[in-house]
Amino acid sequence: MDRFLGIDVGGNHVKTGLVDRDGTIHEFQSYATAELKEDGDFIGRFLDIVAFKTLNHKEITKVGIGLPGMISKDRKIPIEIPAIRELNGQPLYQRLKERFPEKEFFLENDANAAALGEFLFGNIKLPDTFAFITLGTGIGSAVILDRKIFTGGDGNGLELGHIRSRNDKHLEANIGKSGIINLATRRLAEYSGKTLIPRDQPVSATKLVVSAAEGDEFSQAVLYEAGEILGEGLIALIRIMDIKTIVVGGGLSAGFDFIKPGVMKMFSAYLPPYYTQSLDLHRASLGNDAGVLGAASLCF
Repeated sequence: MDRFLGIDVGGNHVKTGLVDRDGTIHEFQSYATAELKEDGDFIGRFLDIVAFKTLNHKEITKVGIGLPGMISKDRKIPIEIPAIRELNGQPLYQRLKERFPEKEFFLENDANAAALGEFLFGNIKLPDTFAFITLGTGIGSAVILDRKIFTGGDGNGLELGHIRSRNDKHLEANIGKSGIINLATRRLAEYSGKTLIPRDQPVSATKLVVSAAEGDEFSQAVLYEAGEILGEGLIALIRIMDIKTIVVGGGLSAGFDFIKPGVMKMFSAYLPPYYTQSLDLHRASLGNDAGVLGAASLCF
């Protein structure tokens, strides 16, 4: 059976797994990104992980790697990886090939990889063209266009998180993790009703989502407003790319049921029937496996 190594590189963890063609993950392992940075040789430590994961698996000949940032058009050099600046401008692909000349490597933006993974392995039957959004520490975005990753003019298109949004900020600053926390903190100061959100502690995104699920009206209202802000950004994507299916993933998608109504309100208000009559907005189905499965899917 074909088996591939998927590596999801993140600001907090580097996650790895051996993935079968049917999406089964074996030997999942997570490494703290901070520990890989400790001696100033992140790439060297990263190569050691690849060596360790393939040492007893000679059948692994292809390795997919998802990176959280911009990559050169030829998919060989990380250009801007804000969470791991040690990678910026470094010849990662060349270093991999020098140490493992017998293996093939596929580098891609992590949101693009996750979108492809959702297409190939997700529980939802998706059309050949759809948009994929990740809500988490930042806002990731991707489009699968006619079954292929859309990369834009020079390899780094679809950075939805960096379009202008409310309050003279980028979308990511408004509804990335920190943005939602800031929004909830401001609204909490204005709110006089009862809420499950403690007023004597910093607001957490996790508590906000959990409280919303427990019926807390304040938390639900904050996530509804976040949905409105997201909807404004998605309208731009929909009109530019002419896309009618959108999948939402990432850690904050746990609050999808409370975010979706705000998104749909904006769609109804600002999109013509051409879109609203057939728009599909889904929560992603792969959960915590999305990164590793997405990275492995680059090998197919």
